[in-house]
This record gives sequence, structure tokens and C-alpha cells, in this order.
Amino acid sequence: MKAKPGIVDALNRILTIEVTAVNQYFLQSEIVRNWGYDHLADRLRAISMGEMRDIEELVKHILYLEGLPNLQRIDVVKVGETVLENLELDLESEQAAIEALTEGVNLCVEVDDYGTRSRLEEMIRDEETHIDWLETQIEAIGQLGTEQYLAQQLGTGE
Repeated sequence: MKAKPGIVDALNRILTIEVTAVNQYFLQSEIVRNWGYDHLADRLRAISMGEMRDIEELVKHILYLEGLPNLQRIDVVKVGETVLENLELDLESEQAAIEALTEGVNLCVEVDDYGTRSRLEEMIRDEETHIDWLETQIEAIGQLGTEQYLAQQLGTGE
């Protein structure tokens, strides 16, 4: 099926965001695991793997639309010096992802591409769950204090 105008470009932009997210969450997972926060590391790794499934679906859909997936582009992978900074950077990245996905949905509406629209709306819901989790973690740090929050993240993971 041939893609409607602009759709493959929009999907490739989202693909770039997802590739970046996989790398960012994976790297942060390994960093916090190295610090001993295995519970947090497991959650970040799970998010990274979820983003990888999004990449797989995007690649399949771009190919279905007779486009060429661009896996060579990557945005800046953001890594902070503290757990809180990493969570805040992830929140910013998720918000940017939702913005790009929303732009993609709007384009789909303009060009009457309901199949792609449905996929992107599903991805928005997934990203919103990540935002909810990140906001909860940031709020927990604010309420409990960093030391108490991090004490809860200690332990044997995987």
C-alpha cells in the first residue's frame, strides 16, 4: 500500500525518537544498576524493551506503506548525573515523543490515513503511561526525599 504524502517522513521522525528512547532508557538502566538500584534499573530496562517493540511495529508499518525505515538517525541520548535528573530528562523526552506523535496523528487526519492514525494513537497511550510513571517517581522523590526513594530501589533485580 502506497503511503499518503508526508506519512513516511512523519513515521521516520517518530522512529528516530523511539530509537533514541531505547538507547536512553537502556543506558540509564545500566547506570542505575551499576549504582545498585536494581528495582529502578529493571523498570527502565522494561521501558526500553517496550520502546523496542514500538520500533518493530513502526518499521513493519513503514515497509507496508512501501517506505524505507531510517534506523540510522538518532537524537541526543540524555543522561543525567543523578536519578532525579535522569527521570526529569526522560519526562522531557516522553513529552517530545507525544508532541511528535500528535503531529503525526494530525497529519493522518489531514490525508485520511486511518490505519496509521490508529497505530499512532495507540503509541500515544503507551507514552502517556510512561509519563504517568515518571511523574509518580519524581513526585515520590519530592515527598520522600532522594535518600528514602533510592533506598526503596536497592535490591537484587532480574
